Amino acid sequence: MRAYTVLLPPGAARGSVPATAPPAEAARLIPEGFSWLAFLFGPLWLAAHRCWAAALGAFLLTLFALVLPAPLDGPALLGLHLLLGLHSHDLRRWTLTRRGWRLAHVVLASGEEAALARALAAEPRLAPLFAGPRA
Repeated sequence: MRAYTVLLPPGAARGSVPATAPPAEAARLIPEGFSWLAFLFGPLWLAAHRCWAAALGAFLLTLFALVLPAPLDGPALLGLHLLLGLHSHDLRRWTLTRRGWRLAHVVLASGEEAALARALAAEPRLAPLFAGPRA
């Protein structure tokens, strides 16, 4: 089982989903746990998820780790990428909440589809918010 957080875009408050048109962005399901892609690609993974401040910070820390003396550069770079793998989804949630997104639910499920089904079973009015564009 994996935990997923359901985040709503700024235009949709929990419990008051507009019936006319979905917001410009769809609601997001963000998993908890380690991300191998963030571990391997670090700043590029963050930039692909539009976490610009975190991507810039990770890039600068990567450059700093690369200019360290020879016995320290490898462990520093490994430690940085390990932290990025562990906290990448937290950085995504942090970025979205800074943009005005709101936490709607936390669901436990074996996969993303099951998590979406559980979230919609808990609150069916969220269905129009998952129909918008995906990022």
